[in-house]
Amino acid sequence: MWKLLQIELYKISKKPRTYIAFIAITAIVFVFQFAFKADGKAYLDFMAQDVTDSFVFDKSKAINGYFMCYIILNTLLVQVPILVALVAGDAVSGEANMGTLRLLLTKPVSRTQIILVKFIASFLFTVSLLVWMAVTALFLSMAIFGVDDMIIFRSKGDVSQILQITKDDVMWRYFAAFAYAAVALTVIASLALLLSVFAENSIGPIIATVCIVIVCTVISNINVPIIDKYAKPYLFTSYLVGWKGFFYINSTDDGETLKGTMENWPAVRNSLLNLLAYIAVFLSATIIAFRRKDILS
Repeated sequence: MWKLLQIELYKISKKPRTYIAFIAITAIVFVFQFAFKADGKAYLDFMAQDVTDSFVFDKSKAINGYFMCYIILNTLLVQVPILVALVAGDAVSGEANMGTLRLLLTKPVSRTQIILVKFIASFLFTVSLLVWMAVTALFLSMAIFGVDDMIIFRSKGDVSQILQITKDDVMWRYFAAFAYAAVALTVIASLALLLSVFAENSIGPIIATVCIVIVCTVISNINVPIIDKYAKPYLFTSYLVGWKGFFYINSTDDGETLKGTMENWPAVRNSLLNLLAYIAVFLSATIIAFRRKDILS
């Protein structure tokens, strides 16, 4: 199985679309870093206009590497599912399109092993994307902007808040957030892999995955009681942004933040468990569908 995984990773590395994701991430990060380096204070003025009377902070220190990474992640982690689908959606359908799927099944490996290998390869690709995001969005931003206490702008109901996290309490939150994001994006990879089993070319599963993510995301953001009750709890997109919970910190009645705390850890934990359940369901369905599939190409 290890040899099969090596072959799968080699095939992924030889496809030009694999590198589109890394190029896109690099370009987006560069644009954000350039924009904030040139005129980041204007953004802070806009975001803090509702809370400047109750919260005073040094804007020159607020624009630091930690703050930059948080802003970039809020944008990128919405777009990365599309990039993940480029590879995972091609895993089985690409083999069928090239006519190598039947040849692959002549090897002394089971269909279950083939799917598991393709899933692991998609997971490793997803992790490599997140590692690259960490290098460019976090560590490069730290090198460019330096580090200081981290400022979080948050809307809670009709109230706008600013949370301040001390610089010695930030890094573990980013490690946890990236780990959570790896699980969230693996849900997208497993969905794309499942759809890939039913297609004879790569375009269909990729487009279908992107459409499902877009539709479910829109529904997840509709604030209507009946949807909140009967739809959102069952949509995986409702849990994709749970990584933000690591940056929502408890505070005292006087507004002083409490180091090392999280506002709602049970909610983050439950979101993570839901995502793991989706991965198990999608992967199990993929194995069952592939084992029953008639290979005609």
